[in-house]
Amino acid sequence: MQYHSVACMHVLYLLWGFLSWFSAAFYIDINTEEYGDYDMTDYRGKWCIGESGTVYNIGDTFYPSPSACPCICTEDGPLCIKPSCPRIHPKCIRFSYQSCCPKCEALSSVCEYDGKTYQLMEEFMPSPCERCRCESNRAIYCTVTECPSVQCVNPVYEPEKCCPVCKNGPNCYAGSVIIPAGMTVKTGERTICFCTYEDGTWYIQPQALCIKQQRDVSSGKQLITNFF
Repeated sequence: MQYHSVACMHVLYLLWGFLSWFSAAFYIDINTEEYGDYDMTDYRGKWCIGESGTVYNIGDTFYPSPSACPCICTEDGPLCIKPSCPRIHPKCIRFSYQSCCPKCEALSSVCEYDGKTYQLMEEFMPSPCERCRCESNRAIYCTVTECPSVQCVNPVYEPEKCCPVCKNGPNCYAGSVIIPAGMTVKTGERTICFCTYEDGTWYIQPQALCIKQQRDVSSGKQLITNFF
């Protein structure tokens, strides 16, 4: 009886060994037949995988991650091309990426100009001739004062004032000498000069009109000979 039990156990052991060998051989044959030499870790040519593990077929368009650019699944792997993104506002201080393109999350509440900050709708003067304002779109717009023409040849720029002024009143040049407007000035023995106006206007010409006179010996009167 004891001999019979040992024989049965021996037969069962041989049977278990045969089945284990057969199962291993069958598994190898199946995997070799189905996949051949293909490396299971190399999925190129069959599909693409995103960061979340989602599988995409060849030709599918997908986003590998929420902030990534769109990709096309190809036989050589994902082909990702950055699209043309809209411009971000220059005053954007915080932004995030959505589908590859940046998206502004917050705009600055001030304007910056020449190293200084200004509140929205605040006006300021960078110089005596400029007036600027911080607009609601965070951009600064400035206007420049247009100065009128001066009526003198020696204008003066005073501090904190934009336009030059004629401190000595209207005048013009007679040669290298400045003479006041509205007066006839003798600049030589027989030469007189005076400031003239542009035809039809009140603008003074920068150069004076000078007249050279000669005495008529017969009458003793001054005669005008030429203008210069």
